[in-house]
Amino acid sequence: MASTDAHQAGNGKFEALRALAATLSGVSDLDVMMETILSEACRFVGAEAGSIYLPDGEKLILAYSRNAFFSGNNQAQILAHYKNIEFPLAGHSLAAYVAREARALNIPEAYEIPPDKPYRFEPFLDRRTGYVSRSVLTLPLIDLHHKVLGVLQIINRQDEDGQALAFDRSDEESMLIFSATAAMALERVQLIRQMLLWTVRMAELRDPRETTDHALRVGHLAGLLYENWAAARDLPTAEIKTQVDRLRLAAMLHDIGKVGVPDQVLNNPGRLTPDERQEMEKHVLIGLKLFEPVGSDLDAMIHEVILSHHERWDGQGYPGWVDPASGRPLSGYKASGGRVPGKRGEEISIFGRVTAVADVFDALSSKRVYKEAFDEDVVSQIMLQESGHHFDPELVDILMANLGQVQSLRQRFPQ
Repeated sequence: MASTDAHQAGNGKFEALRALAATLSGVSDLDVMMETILSEACRFVGAEAGSIYLPDGEKLILAYSRNAFFSGNNQAQILAHYKNIEFPLAGHSLAAYVAREARALNIPEAYEIPPDKPYRFEPFLDRRTGYVSRSVLTLPLIDLHHKVLGVLQIINRQDEDGQALAFDRSDEESMLIFSATAAMALERVQLIRQMLLWTVRMAELRDPRETTDHALRVGHLAGLLYENWAAARDLPTAEIKTQVDRLRLAAMLHDIGKVGVPDQVLNNPGRLTPDERQEMEKHVLIGLKLFEPVGSDLDAMIHEVILSHHERWDGQGYPGWVDPASGRPLSGYKASGGRVPGKRGEEISIFGRVTAVADVFDALSSKRVYKEAFDEDVVSQIMLQESGHHFDPELVDILMANLGQVQSLRQRFPQ
């Protein structure tokens, strides 16, 4: 009987690992990937909390955390204590030791590590948040070339009553397989992000306003706005997660078509003439051509964002009702004064609407070669004034309600 139970448990973990691989294969964004890896890791062995650390030169960055112990409105505020903390790779933290040695550590009692060990538990986060870490399993995320891509740490395996247990040998063995699967997925999305950043840097060579940090902030803010918008409509959680995953990447590339705009137009610090504005507006159609043919759902999202992020809620935006391939008005729409009617309201894709809000908010909040950053109050006032004109009013309301998270995001990707 015991042998049968063990066999069934083994089959269950095998199926869970196979499902994990399928889940991770559908993720393209780095942050969504870390969130998915961590939530699945905790679920896989019944852990209460965990973190992912990423190497950055001679230090480790605590890049993502989750903790089921905290809930309610203060959860985000508490978990903010865990964000972007740096640990020296040469230090004595559990994560640093695992990153250096490229092997797992299974600690049954975090506060009872013998002083002669070359690693120790760092309790300052427990003290800061009121949490008590006990059992800690820390694993390296190693790619096929034996390079450590990061460190996965899970904390406090729980029994049915919510009491902390030590991770056993079976947990350790199964999590080693889990971490190998996660590492391959992490390597893939890191490559995707790096390729996108290279693309954005190419645009930055032409237009210094289009910086990589601006692109990252716009992508994450667009994702935040969409997530709240979709949750208010009770859209399925899996669908929201998938769309945020694609949107963060697509919104990074919203103005990539500016690589095809003439220098004298792109670098004009003053007001553009009507002819120059017409040349500038062509960057939308140029951007579409850079991502043709559309061969994936991500390609389709990129097209949607590029095509619609300069439309305005009041219908005064561009490119309007045009054929993306030719730039000519669609049948039934007549250009007046050289302009095609713009899309208005909910005719504009939600992905373009959130990117428009994110792009303008970040541009106003950031220092540029031609201006200083506006004060937060001034930025908020401008966004509110443009609610119902330039922007979807609901999205402006969502932005205003989440300014704390927005500022945390700006701190994560500073200028």
